[in-house]
Amino acid sequence: MCAGCGARLTTPLSQVELPAHAHQKYGNGIQLPVLMESGTFAVEPEPWGHPWRRWEEIDPDEAAARGIHAPVHALSDGPPGTIVIAPGDTRGTVLVPEQAGGYCCGLDWSDGPNMACEACGLPVANRIDDCSLWQAVWLAPDAVHRLRVDADTAILSWAELLVEGQATPPSVPITRWGSLLGPDHWWSWSPQWEAAAGRALAHLLAASDGRPVAVPHGLVEEVFQRTLDALLPAVQPARRAILAGPGLPVPDTDVDIVIVPTHPQTGELWSPAGPTASAYPVPLPFGVWMWMAFPEQHLRLPISGTMPDGVLRDDPPAPSPHHLFRADPGTFQHTLVRLPTVRRPWLREILENLMHHMRTGLF
Repeated sequence: MCAGCGARLTTPLSQVELPAHAHQKYGNGIQLPVLMESGTFAVEPEPWGHPWRRWEEIDPDEAAARGIHAPVHALSDGPPGTIVIAPGDTRGTVLVPEQAGGYCCGLDWSDGPNMACEACGLPVANRIDDCSLWQAVWLAPDAVHRLRVDADTAILSWAELLVEGQATPPSVPITRWGSLLGPDHWWSWSPQWEAAAGRALAHLLAASDGRPVAVPHGLVEEVFQRTLDALLPAVQPARRAILAGPGLPVPDTDVDIVIVPTHPQTGELWSPAGPTASAYPVPLPFGVWMWMAFPEQHLRLPISGTMPDGVLRDDPPAPSPHHLFRADPGTFQHTLVRLPTVRRPWLREILENLMHHMRTGLF
C-alpha cells in the first residue's frame, strides 16, 4: 500500500525467490517477456535503481562493506529492499510522463520513479519495459508498505517441487522489436538459462581454486565445460563437480563441488547430507536445474488449441540454437564481484578480461 495515503497499489501477492535474471540486459532490441509470474513478488536485498554513483566516486572500504570486492561501473544509492512484481498486478497507479526515461522501445528507470499513486501523487514505482530488459514494476521500498494478508500459499517441500515444479526449457523463441521486414524471431538459448549459467559459472570458478573443473556429461557439460576449460589452467588433478539435488542419487565421497537447486519460493539452497556436505554448493534456479537433472526428450513447438486430457501432440521438436552456449556476462560479473575470492589475482584477471572473453564467444 502507498506510504503516503494508504491506498492499495497491488493485488494480493505471494513472495518468491528473486530471479537470477532480474537485472539481465539481453541482446539489442530484444522483446523480453514479463519477469515475474502473476500473483508473486520478490525483494532485491541490495540497493538498486536511481540514483547511481560511478565507481570512481566510491571509497573501496565503502564498497567492501556493501559486499562489492572488485570494480563495477556504478553502484546504486537507492534504498535496499526494492519489490518487483508483474505489471498486471499493479492497482491505483498512473505513469508520470516527464519521468519516462528509456531508449528506443520503452521505459527504464534512468530518470527515477515513473509511476505514482493515483490517489495522492506520491512517486511509488518504476515501470520497466524497454527493449532487452525484462518487463516488470519495481516498487520503491521507501514509498510503499507491505501489508500481510491471509494467503493459502504453503512452502512446498523438495519432494513436492519434483511433482509440482516446472522445468525451464533450454531454448526458446526470441523476438526483436519493430522489424521493418515483418516478424523477426528465431530459436536460441533461453535468456534465463544464460543468466543462471552466469551466476553458477562465477561460483564454479570461485570453487575451482585455480584448478580445472570437470562437470558431468550432457547439458551440464554443454553449458559449462567449454568456458571452464578456456578460463582455467590445464593442470591436474581436476576438481570434480556433479549435479545434486532431490530425486538424484546420493553423491559419493569423491566430489568437490555440487551444482544444486535453489528453492523457487524461499531461495534456500538444497544441501547434500553425508560426506559431500562440505562440498562447495553452486546455485541453479530450480527450473533450470530440473531440466538438467531430468531432461525432456523433445522440446515441443508451441501450437495454439487444446487437446483432450491424456492425448499427446506429435509436434516436431523445437529447432536447436545456432551457436554454442554462452553464459550471460552481466550476471557473471554481478555475481563474481560479490564473492570475496575475486580478490585472488587469477580471478581478478578473468574479470578484467571479460570484454575480451565476450569477443571470443565465451560469453
